[in-house]
Amino acid sequence: MFIINKLKQISVAWYFLIVILLVYFFLFIFKQDLFFQSTAFFNSVIFKIIPIFVLVFVLMSITNYFVTPKFVSKHLNEKGVKKWIYIIIGGVLSTGPIYMWYPLLADLKNKGLSYGLIACFLYNRGIKITLLPIAIFYFGWKYVLVLSLAMIFVSIIQGILLNKLIK
Repeated sequence: MFIINKLKQISVAWYFLIVILLVYFFLFIFKQDLFFQSTAFFNSVIFKIIPIFVLVFVLMSITNYFVTPKFVSKHLNEKGVKKWIYIIIGGVLSTGPIYMWYPLLADLKNKGLSYGLIACFLYNRGIKITLLPIAIFYFGWKYVLVLSLAMIFVSIIQGILLNKLIK
């Protein structure tokens, strides 16, 4: 009974890890060439991605330290194009679950932030700095750059349309 209760407490992620380790174990025993080919591919991918992850971690740490809700509120009082630029940058740099941003956005809405700017912020959350290294690895920097610029451009159009539709 004790063992069954302990097994129920184990996360599904651990089961997945155990299954993968068993697959690699059996590959090592029965198909060593495939095992070594697979581990070589894994190592090549990891060594390409690790420096990018370190850079992203450093950038996120700096951003989280300097970009506070007070900083965001202060810069959203700007006029014209500056406000849109700050919203776009804020959306791209924002981290964490989206529901944590709703109270801040609601507070900013009560202080005069338009629905279009809120939509622009939310749209630009789709550009995730943490996912850019993986996207660049798989699709190339040209594709990621064009996609990111297209998302930013469309977010501005969406924001302007929302401001015109909701008065």
